[in-house]
Amino acid sequence: MNSNCAVGRGARTVGVGAATAVAFGLFSPGAAHADTFVPLPDGEKSAPGVTLTRTAESALVSPSLAANGAGRSVWVSGTVTANVTATPEGDLGPYTDPNNKPGTNNSSTHGASQVNTGYIVGCQVSIADNAISAGISGGVSTGGVSAGGSVGLKLGPGDVKFVAIDFMDIMKPGVVSLEYQDVEMQIQGCAGYAQARSYSVVEIIGDHYSKTTLYGAPFSIG
Repeated sequence: MNSNCAVGRGARTVGVGAATAVAFGLFSPGAAHADTFVPLPDGEKSAPGVTLTRTAESALVSPSLAANGAGRSVWVSGTVTANVTATPEGDLGPYTDPNNKPGTNNSSTHGASQVNTGYIVGCQVSIADNAISAGISGGVSTGGVSAGGSVGLKLGPGDVKFVAIDFMDIMKPGVVSLEYQDVEMQIQGCAGYAQARSYSVVEIIGDHYSKTTLYGAPFSIG
């Protein structure tokens, strides 16, 4: 139920295809498989020593060409910025696994402070705090992604999965950004409605350990 899939740092393509899909969705509303462009609001969260922001987030939702109601795809884009004024060097934080396995909510300091971002995807559930907690409490397992920059998810009713998009280690104070464009998530097996929302995490290690999480607005994947 709570497996995680990781999209590699270099796997962010689909630019030309997505641009075509946007035009198709906007200018052919009567077509059987018209895509839906969803602009999403910016967000910001501050904590001692760090400010985390998300801007220019959007989703392009496409129904399955099989028209069976159980499959659909979404292309997501956005920019996540962490302004870190705290000193990020130091000993490992309390949530770091000693075997360098991923920590809760797709975060793992593995000896360095880190910012990471991704999406929570659910089938026939509302991606609210209870669903997020269910996903975190079950732990994580990391999967791969194809060279084309997409990840496939099989979701049954009530399932919630995390999809890691990108991360960056933070070795000194300053501003770091993660920018992703047209990352595709293919959802299969969900005969009911599906939802998703972004998450971003900044984890600062050292004597003044902190973990700041910013969630995006939930949106429908059909």
